[in-house]
Amino acid sequence: MAGTRHHDEELRAIGQALEARDISVFELKRVGDLYVIQGMPDDADSLHSKVRRWLRRLHKRSTNDPMIFGAVEVEQLSQAGRAKRSNPGQLNDFRTVSNILRTVGAYLDSREVELLMLQKRRISITISYREKTGQERQEDRSISSFYRVFLELSGKRGQKQKTPLQPNN
Repeated sequence: MAGTRHHDEELRAIGQALEARDISVFELKRVGDLYVIQGMPDDADSLHSKVRRWLRRLHKRSTNDPMIFGAVEVEQLSQAGRAKRSNPGQLNDFRTVSNILRTVGAYLDSREVELLMLQKRRISITISYREKTGQERQEDRSISSFYRVFLELSGKRGQKQKTPLQPNN
């Protein structure tokens, strides 16, 4: 159940897919082994955002259609994200969707719970989860309340990548 699940990795990969579509406000639900996400692209006026919206219309993909990711798709997203990371030891921007979701996932993993629903708004987040006892809980929190968890994760990543110092000969 939740003990074997890696919410941090899965949610980070989904966050990267949402970033690619300029989506930062959304609702994510777990339905069996699927993640179902409903969100709208940001109304950013950047040229990059306008081009993406134009390409979506060109390919006739509605922005209102939910995104559905199964285990295979999440693993593919995760592998693609790992391949793109150029400097895995650097401190990332906490405010990106992928880092926020990774941090929330690590929080859920540390509590050994199963994610049911996550609703991300501009400055707050609601998470619903099931504890090992079967009890369902819901938390409404500011996104900034997860910043300490993010810093702890970043510190652990930095420690993993350091190599022992070799004595000078």
